[in-house]
Amino acid sequence: MDSVANKAEQVREQIARTENELQDLRRQLSELESPIQNLNLDKGPSSISETKQPGDASTPEWKWPLREEEYSRYGRQLILPIVGIKGQLRLKSTAVLIVGAGGLGCPAAAYLAGAGVGTLGVVDGDIVEVSNLHRQIAHSTSRVGMMKVDSLVEYCQGLNPNVTYVPHREHLTPHNAEGIVSRYDVVLDCTDHPTSRYLISDICILLQKPLVSASALRTDGQLIVLNNPAAAQGATDGGPCYRCVFPKPPPADSVVSCGEGGILGPVVGIMGVLQALEAIKLIVSGTGKETDSKPQEPVTPSLLLLSATSTTPFRSIRMRSRRPNCFACSAGSTLTLKELGSGSLDYVQFCGVTTPVNVLKPEERISATDYNDIIGEQSSKGFLLDVREKEHFNIASIPGAVNIPFSTMQSRSTPEYISNVIPVDGPIYVVCRVGNDSQLVAQQLKEMRLEGDGERVIRDIKGGMLAWKHEVDSTLPFT
Repeated sequence: MDSVANKAEQVREQIARTENELQDLRRQLSELESPIQNLNLDKGPSSISETKQPGDASTPEWKWPLREEEYSRYGRQLILPIVGIKGQLRLKSTAVLIVGAGGLGCPAAAYLAGAGVGTLGVVDGDIVEVSNLHRQIAHSTSRVGMMKVDSLVEYCQGLNPNVTYVPHREHLTPHNAEGIVSRYDVVLDCTDHPTSRYLISDICILLQKPLVSASALRTDGQLIVLNNPAAAQGATDGGPCYRCVFPKPPPADSVVSCGEGGILGPVVGIMGVLQALEAIKLIVSGTGKETDSKPQEPVTPSLLLLSATSTTPFRSIRMRSRRPNCFACSAGSTLTLKELGSGSLDYVQFCGVTTPVNVLKPEERISATDYNDIIGEQSSKGFLLDVREKEHFNIASIPGAVNIPFSTMQSRSTPEYISNVIPVDGPIYVVCRVGNDSQLVAQQLKEMRLEGDGERVIRDIKGGMLAWKHEVDSTLPFT
């Protein structure tokens, strides 16, 4: 069976490589055809008449700014007062960058491609995983293992082949940010971590690009348009940046990932669609890529909050303009492209280093395999405390485990509650998702003197339920 599984894995890898090669060929073809298409568009009405043969009256001269197919494709938005022919031409001449091809980036890219932006760039260094598919709607089961940017571009090409797509198969970093972002007019932050949000905001300030930023977790989301109008550092008429709104990052231990906290697919989808809407509004109004000489009207920044479980799911909070002492966009800012590109700004350090918890000594921990042996050898296997949140516990657990969530363990009433749940004697073992929270709880139990004078064993299971799946029970559902 192992040989069959290995062969299947090799075939999957070969399929992924072939699909990537196909995407490269499509990209090369698109790049080769773009100059030809642009040349024809630049020629305007004369491009068709020049191909007519003398005396040939069968092909009338085309005298309209858009191609015939584009009037059909974009007709339903062309008749909107907010768009019109002027707005559609602005869309066609604008390059938009999406940073992150996940739950936010997929719907945002789809609607921007459908609207007819001229160029759509996508930055992401990850591959498609099965766990992505419930919310990252542009990807599919057949493209698991494929680069996310290639999968998203393929999806958008099927939706609108008239757009020029530029895949950037890498994560945005301080070293490559200027080279990538400088090629675009509007940027969408579709990432999921504070480090990337501060970096994207900083480069947009330095390059004077408007930024549409969103985030989503569990059943909540937020959206804000930053650096709008886009203005140089110190300009009082410029919109606030991410650092103006959030001068300090959240504590590192409070940052919860989708893997830990969960995410409802439609929630992140709504926020991605709203990002596309805000980007389109920027572009058709001329803010994203200014084409008029008239001054722009002041923009009142606001933070849009979504709570999917609330009776009033949306609410808007009015934000202040640029902070006069902002690190990035104020007149006194020392942030430069050279400093950012040099890597001297450590965004990971700024947002807090989230290293694995290491509070227990090696002898105070036990492997999943060893605990499984204890279960089999002893009639009294001790007390197994599972400190995952109840939603994780309800999906799958080790037989005999008792669930007291980590959040409950941190409450003030915990000592009395625990004394009624945990037996007065026998060993205590603690398990969590990946082996971090379990160490903290084991230490907490020791501090509560449940260990006695050392005659009672308190251990945590190294690697948590993930280790249990790898070492003991491969059928265990792990989320």
